[in-house]
Amino acid sequence: MQLNPLLEELGTYPFARLTDARARLEAKGARLIDFGVGEPREETPAFIREALIAAVRDEPVSPYPLAAGLPELREAIASWIRRRFGARLDPGIEVLPTLGSKEAIFHLAQVLIGPGSPRDLVAVTTPGYPVPERGARFAGARVVELPLDPASGWLPAFDALSEETWRRLALVWVNYPNNPTGALAPVGLYRELAEACRRHGVVLASDEAYSEIWLGEERPRSVLEVEDPTHVLAFNSLSKRSSMPGYRAGFVAGDPLLIAAMKQVRPSVGVTPQRFVQRAAIAAWDDEEHVEQTRARYRAKRDALLPGLLAAGLEPVGGEGGFFLWCRVPGDGDAEALAERLLGVGIVVAPGTFFGAGGAGHVRVALVPTLDECARAAETLAGAAPFGS
Repeated sequence: MQLNPLLEELGTYPFARLTDARARLEAKGARLIDFGVGEPREETPAFIREALIAAVRDEPVSPYPLAAGLPELREAIASWIRRRFGARLDPGIEVLPTLGSKEAIFHLAQVLIGPGSPRDLVAVTTPGYPVPERGARFAGARVVELPLDPASGWLPAFDALSEETWRRLALVWVNYPNNPTGALAPVGLYRELAEACRRHGVVLASDEAYSEIWLGEERPRSVLEVEDPTHVLAFNSLSKRSSMPGYRAGFVAGDPLLIAAMKQVRPSVGVTPQRFVQRAAIAAWDDEEHVEQTRARYRAKRDALLPGLLAAGLEPVGGEGGFFLWCRVPGDGDAEALAERLLGVGIVVAPGTFFGAGGAGHVRVALVPTLDECARAAETLAGAAPFGS
């Protein structure tokens, strides 16, 4: 039997390895507090669940969802974008509902790159979310890694790209609030990068799944705030904003020509959310109160856990976006070795190396356990310290 050699080359998805390790330890009776996988565990608000139930009840025959999604959902998304970022998009041609944002992020390179394409490069950041790179590789593209610079607030140095690289680039990925560092991007970065991408004929794709979770006072910005959306796409999701990871409800928005290309491909893939999920998504995008409450809970969890991290020598060195704490390993030591030591006291974190070479010497702490678990983890960390390498 022949399999794609990339399956072996890329190996197991990093967080699947983390889930497997947790399952093995729990099978042996270990009690773990899991800050590793960034899956929200907040309760989905009741009004969203009720909207889904009502949609199921009112639709005794559930047809295949159309690739373009419900018009009402596209309008709800466009209205939210206008309220949140001040950008006015045409819901008919500039907004497309997606099955969460992960699948659309993975598939984008396949829309842009084919056999023999003169533009065969995709730029991703390191450390970074692994899906853009994996999607590019499966599309047959070569990947260019752009290191995030701690000295600049974990922003990428795009001026390091040569003209030859720009000529071969099809796609540039950015992700702010950044996973894993929590860094925020100034709107000036989006404007500068969007202009460079337009000038070189390159698509700029911005993963903004954490745009509605921030731990400080500064609100994250969006690439959709640039004056000219040509060659620009933004990806977002309800998984974090509305604690709906299992609903798989998100969107991509921006350049109408790119949206049209994605619409053309998607009927072949069958990745539009079910209509009853789309109805629940409409309810979620139309409400902000539950999002404010969710942000407050993540801040409380950060405040409960932080003293324990500091006592253990784990210094947060990232930004205040998303629900992550990006911590330097004491003595700039081995992130995977530290993660193993923390497992020994019942604490699960993600080694920075899960996010590429740029994550070495760091671990990511996702504030997804309960407030009580965060407080208990802080006590455990303080009692088990120091964790110097």
